[in-house]
Amino acid sequence: MTAGPGKKGVRAWGRRLGVAAFWLAAWQLASMAVGSRIVLVGPAEVACRLAELVCQGDFWVSVGLSLGRVAAGFGLAVAAGMALAAVASRSCVVEGLLAPLVGAVKAAPVASFVVLLLMWVPSRRLSVAVSFLMAFPILYTNVLAGVRQTDPALLEMADVFGVRGWARVCTIYAVQVAPYLRAGLSLAMGLSWKSGVAAEVIGLPAPSIGIHLYDAKVYLDVPGLLAWTVVIVTLSVGLEALLGRLLDWAQTRWEARP
Repeated sequence: MTAGPGKKGVRAWGRRLGVAAFWLAAWQLASMAVGSRIVLVGPAEVACRLAELVCQGDFWVSVGLSLGRVAAGFGLAVAAGMALAAVASRSCVVEGLLAPLVGAVKAAPVASFVVLLLMWVPSRRLSVAVSFLMAFPILYTNVLAGVRQTDPALLEMADVFGVRGWARVCTIYAVQVAPYLRAGLSLAMGLSWKSGVAAEVIGLPAPSIGIHLYDAKVYLDVPGLLAWTVVIVTLSVGLEALLGRLLDWAQTRWEARP
């Protein structure tokens, strides 16, 4: 007899808990081996520090503002990436003009853009600009690749039946580009979040997650530094999971449309 869905779910959660327990134990053993709170502390102390942070009002303000800044940059990147990819797919001139810009942004390190942009934009908007720059090339190239990979036979059929304009976009391009867009969104979300927080560490907008990381480093607050790192990782995983759920919901609604 095969295990039912309920037993499989229990086993999956059991494996995840086992993996988590293994790495927590390894973390604890490493901190004991190091034997210095300035270098590494154990998970229990980090958990206590995290509990203290969560009870502070400034914690939620910082998290909310950092999320808002990154979300603004990510949203702008999604809109610009999709729009410019659509134009570039129809114009070789636009694609040629954007190619060196997209290539430069993809190749340059995040720190270079952060320092350069800090000379041009206020620190409170730095993470918005950096998040945009990190996400835009991914979304642009993925959507452009999806448009280019559209089945020519479907386009010929649309020409035969006179399907043009928005109807052509909805019935053909949306379906063909969706897998590329989804992959791009998932990758760009994580990169935007990490780069946005990194920009805050340099720009130091107050309040923000980045300035708390910087303060923890300056004052050698290792438990605080690790606690904020746990917050960053948890939010990154949560945002990607939320994005996946939203995309699943959008796909279901799209397929169910009349």
